[in-house]
Amino acid sequence: MIGKASLLEAIAGTNRGLLATDSDKNAIAVAIAQLEGYNPTPKPLEATALLEGNWRLLYTTSQELLGIDRVPLAKLGQIYQCIRPATATIYNIAEISGLPYLDGLVSVAARFSPASERRVDVKFERAIIGLTRLIGYQAPDRFIQDIEAGRKFAAIDFNIGNSDRQGWLDITYLDEDLRIGRGNEGSVFVLAKK
Repeated sequence: MIGKASLLEAIAGTNRGLLATDSDKNAIAVAIAQLEGYNPTPKPLEATALLEGNWRLLYTTSQELLGIDRVPLAKLGQIYQCIRPATATIYNIAEISGLPYLDGLVSVAARFSPASERRVDVKFERAIIGLTRLIGYQAPDRFIQDIEAGRKFAAIDFNIGNSDRQGWLDITYLDEDLRIGRGNEGSVFVLAKK
């Protein structure tokens, strides 16, 4: 699909948005809007087989996510959003590299509920921040299995209170390997299925 290739070309070299210039951001916004106009899955919440899986972030305008890279001695690694429709859960995982033996991660687990054919309300429930070697983190799937089993980690691991963090996400484009979403804070997310 030409629109998809144009978007992927526009975001190449922006390091998920960290290196995007104003000109890049404008070109990416146009490519995203064009692709959203051709969304092959107008009811993405009904397409659970497409939605299910581990999605790797290709681009975002979220300053909260991109800000992780501004922490001294930390370099933002891969960012994943892992969706499990059967349990209505989302796991956001940001890998962080630093000094030797100081690689870490920031993860948030959330529940979601459909608000419309393409919008989900998201309620954040648990945050985990720690060193990958102490947590035993190697990849998203095993880590998620440990979370779902109720494992407590040797990390900053806490439940998020009832009213603290919630929001919504519109899924504006979904196919077998690309997803675009827009969040309640105005951020856009472009993700590829891992």
